[in-house]
Amino acid sequence: MRDLTPDRLSTDGTRGLLLAPDAVLTPDGLMDHYAAVVEGDTFRAVGPVQQVERTHPHLRPVRLPGYVLMPGFVDTHHHLTQSFGAALAFGEPSEIFRRVWVPLEGALDEEAVYVAAKLAALEALRGGFTTVAEAGTRASVDVELVAAAARDAGIRCVLGLVCNDLDGDTDTTLAAAEKHLARYGTEELVHPSLAISVPEAATERALARTARLAAEAGAVVQIHVNEHLAAVERSLVQHGLRPLEYLHEVGALGPQLLAAHATLLTPREVTLLADSGAAVSYNPVASAWKGNAVAPATTMAERGIRFGLGTDGTRGDAFRLAEAAEFAQRLTYGLATGDSSCGGGWTWLDRANRGGADAVGLSARTGTVTEGAAADFLLVDVDTPELRLSWDLPWELVRRGNRDQIDAVFVAGRLRLWRGRPVDWDGPALVRRAAELAQEVLLRAPVTRVHPTAAEGWAARP
Repeated sequence: MRDLTPDRLSTDGTRGLLLAPDAVLTPDGLMDHYAAVVEGDTFRAVGPVQQVERTHPHLRPVRLPGYVLMPGFVDTHHHLTQSFGAALAFGEPSEIFRRVWVPLEGALDEEAVYVAAKLAALEALRGGFTTVAEAGTRASVDVELVAAAARDAGIRCVLGLVCNDLDGDTDTTLAAAEKHLARYGTEELVHPSLAISVPEAATERALARTARLAAEAGAVVQIHVNEHLAAVERSLVQHGLRPLEYLHEVGALGPQLLAAHATLLTPREVTLLADSGAAVSYNPVASAWKGNAVAPATTMAERGIRFGLGTDGTRGDAFRLAEAAEFAQRLTYGLATGDSSCGGGWTWLDRANRGGADAVGLSARTGTVTEGAAADFLLVDVDTPELRLSWDLPWELVRRGNRDQIDAVFVAGRLRLWRGRPVDWDGPALVRRAAELAQEVLLRAPVTRVHPTAAEGWAARP
């Protein structure tokens, strides 16, 4: 019988939770008749169900017929404080940050920053993300507000601090970077990161020093790289080098770099990424909605380049992101070469969790269902019309899975969402307050759109 309730998934922290679903998605693939033990914030055992039950006789198994237990997804590129204006970017040409995001974030006060970030975190959790990499807010507030929103929502957050210094004091910027890395260095859910909007927004010294600081701290530096034609051209005019080439020139290209987008790459730049050990956030939905190109992700996989999948704040739906990752590769590269697989479903599932955790610097902590890893995971209902008649479940999760099938979301061993709703705070109340604040913010934000809204366009149609 399928009588699963949140109460059956609760633990008081003193006793573990032995979960026995139909299958567990492990680093070795989908394993039938496996079980996992959660104690505190960690997986204490993962293996064949009979073996796990035998070694943990004090725990009563929670039978989960019709469910798959899988790692939570990792969003390797997000802008949590842009959630009030997502649809403002629809149908707009590239580089909307100048006309939409900078004005919008500049109009946020402290309450609006907290609510916007928590709203984005809620959407991410609903979509199956247990970790998000926040690329740094442009709002002139303490980033602790974003950290607090992530903590209160119950999501793991790689928290970027913007270190642009072109129009400021470099020493002050670097001192703030060191303080940020120390401030969040021992947190459970919030992990520090540095961020530079684009390479041309920082001096050579800041680019090189933030790279070194992050490397020493085991953190990442998030930089938008080779995303739009305009950015590539600006770099060529200013430095005589493309953005990624420039990062290499100044000593900022290395394993600590998390390059967001990396869509416009020459063969030489692909080699630079491969040789440097840098990671990429492949953001296929962002490419479709506002980009100039799609990152060559299958080539990256073949070349051993580290990469995960990111939303860029477009929509917090992890299964649709995985589908978009495969779909974009098929349309842009696979059709032209007769590659009908484009990495296969396993590639995109793996990059959506384990690969993403590696890209954001958390491979030792999350992204897998393995003994000793953080218990960040999902219970996915596969007893559905979409997935019950399964012949290849990893492929089907990529192409047919959806967030409505995610019944439970756990982060750090705690049940955070049950069937789309937070279990220990009022999600609908947050959404209502966000709707109120968004109206106020947009009234004072000098946002400029190129195209009319859908309603305006509909009214003006011939």
